[in-house]
Amino acid sequence: MNAFRDTRVLTEAALAIALAFVLGLIKVWKMPFGGSISLEMVPLILLALRQGPWVGIVAGAAYGLLDLAVEPVALHPVQVIFDYPLAFGVLGLAGFFQPTVRGAVLGTVVAVLARFLCHFVSGVVFFASYAPEGWNPYLYSAAYNAAYLLPSLVITLIVVTVLLRALEGAQPSARQAKYRQTS
Repeated sequence: MNAFRDTRVLTEAALAIALAFVLGLIKVWKMPFGGSISLEMVPLILLALRQGPWVGIVAGAAYGLLDLAVEPVALHPVQVIFDYPLAFGVLGLAGFFQPTVRGAVLGTVVAVLARFLCHFVSGVVFFASYAPEGWNPYLYSAAYNAAYLLPSLVITLIVVTVLLRALEGAQPSARQAKYRQTS
């Protein structure tokens, strides 16, 4: 957690949260009971890739709380944790992968799958009553959450890889510089 003592890391995290917030307001598609297709995950995943998992997890959780404040859907305290700080905090898992294009692809897939699992559990436990008659709650939660997270994953993969390639030419973060020294 020493990374948070670095002003540049704090600034980058704050900018990533702010950018995620703005991008989260621009929705390509909005689901009826929450969830949408947007670019909000892009800055959080890039932050995690550049600064590491702990910075990404904390920034993602902070963004999740901000998202909760703006568009709250609160049925139960545990549901709030799963759908907001935990769901966006796990995007920081992308930081466990190397800040290369291949690492970015793997990290993004892992991070979005982890987010899917958070929403899936919340859907099964707290939103099963919204399932159409005759639908298994597990199938309903998986289908509902995949309907917006799979397109979001594809869009995020494309944008993250394009931006990471562009950032490779710019001044590297401390994590990227360390990675380049060891490889």
